[in-house]
Amino acid sequence: MLTRIDHIGIACFDLEKTVEFYTSTYGFSVFHTEVNEEQGVREAMLKINNTDDGGASYLQLLEPIREDSTVAKWLAKNGEGVHHIAFGTADVDGDAAAIKDKGVRVLYEEPRHGSMGSRITFLHPKDCHGVLTELVTSAAVEAPEH
Repeated sequence: MLTRIDHIGIACFDLEKTVEFYTSTYGFSVFHTEVNEEQGVREAMLKINNTDDGGASYLQLLEPIREDSTVAKWLAKNGEGVHHIAFGTADVDGDAAAIKDKGVRVLYEEPRHGSMGSRITFLHPKDCHGVLTELVTSAAVEAPEH
């Protein structure tokens, strides 16, 4: 069951400049940064608030580190802006399977490594009214046994 908006992913050309905008304009602070080699991005997670289920809501700022990364290709086509929305779940495997059973294409056969040790998968935007949608199980949340 999807429990919250985990984060909104925003693609950018210059991570430091974009972080500066969100911290100075809105007062958000950087909660976490990392390079995700598999996804080909540098990212900063800006924490917005805590949620009732023990998680939090974030803005995820994404800068590509390779021209062949999905985010680099998206930026070349669309420019900077909202890239995806991510919903939190305690069971990314189970929820992805249930959503797939409803006819929505799941982009990864098995969930992959995401930010802060999370497990993630994406849903095809053409099946989600034009919105690239991510499902996220935070590292702190244990998925049920299957």
